[in-house]
Amino acid sequence: MMNDTEYMQLVLQLALKGKGKTSPNPLVGAVIVKNKKIISTGYHQQAGGKHAEIVALDRAGEKAKGSTLYVNLEPCATCGKTSPCTERIIKEKVKKVVISIVDPNPVNKGKGIKRLKAKKIKVVKGVLRREGEEINKAFAKFITQRRPYVILKIAQSLDGRIATFSGDSKWITSPTARQYVHRLRSEMDAILVGVDTIIKDNPLLSARFAPQRLFKHQPAKIILDSFLRIPLTAKVFSRQSPAEVIIATTQSASLPKVKKLEKKGVKVLILKERKSNSENKQIDLKLLMEELAKIDVVNLLIEGGSKVFTSALEDKVIDKMLFFIAPKIIGGVKALSSVGGEGVNKISQALQLSNLKIEKIGEDIMVAAEMGG
Repeated sequence: MMNDTEYMQLVLQLALKGKGKTSPNPLVGAVIVKNKKIISTGYHQQAGGKHAEIVALDRAGEKAKGSTLYVNLEPCATCGKTSPCTERIIKEKVKKVVISIVDPNPVNKGKGIKRLKAKKIKVVKGVLRREGEEINKAFAKFITQRRPYVILKIAQSLDGRIATFSGDSKWITSPTARQYVHRLRSEMDAILVGVDTIIKDNPLLSARFAPQRLFKHQPAKIILDSFLRIPLTAKVFSRQSPAEVIIATTQSASLPKVKKLEKKGVKVLILKERKSNSENKQIDLKLLMEELAKIDVVNLLIEGGSKVFTSALEDKVIDKMLFFIAPKIIGGVKALSSVGGEGVNKISQALQLSNLKIEKIGEDIMVAAEMGG
């Protein structure tokens, strides 16, 4: 016989099936239990589609009467693209609702619980609360701060290099680690690189199972390019890599080049330059995050290169970092380090990471950590 915690664990597993498909909506799963037996399950499969509770209630039919509904996020009590879930729960005469977390969306926060209690439906909240908060961390940031949740991914050698002195960087990490990153891409709304990565490596920036087999969901491709140096023949524009291309540039960009890119279907964002000690004109990443939120980018993966990593850290737009560390020593004073810039003057000024997790991925080690100590 399962208890509330075990049922909620199943709910969370169901919710995760929607990864990469539900933005800007949260990940939600639902399980309906009656007489100590699971009678139906459901999860939110895509934005605009049925909510998890509705999927589960549809499947339960008349059996939903007198049942217990387990759901990881407080049911909505407000009208959006779909009708309020609370009204359907009430209509089906569900007896009890068990929730992991209260909805972080200020529009609905607490209203769903209040509505259910007003109709004499018992509500229990906080079951696996930490786990519930974790899987919808990106949604919570997006809905409360109007900024995407940003993961910075770095593949480097044991001595912190991402390329040799000649610029060679393929491949530092193992095929297993690279496949892990491709799956991660498939769960993101967008991935971001600098134009130097495009010019040097000419990547597709797609999410692939294998060289020619794409994941069903493809993230948008965002390229930082202050002067629009990107070649019009770059692979990111090809049919092999089907996804929206967004280029963030500055007012120094060539207007004729802007028009050529727009004719190719590329979205060009012209942004203010960031304040920097460098003479190079760089894009203000904080402003870029605001613009990306406007087009419903909830999850963003930053992949390269060193200048972009440095700017992202200096502009403080990073939430989480993933270091894939290969058991290799590259060496060389002129070899490219993963993070550049001027650095800090004292160790006490170093960026502090927290919630450190270490995992072996193929031949490599993955270190995951969150910003802030």
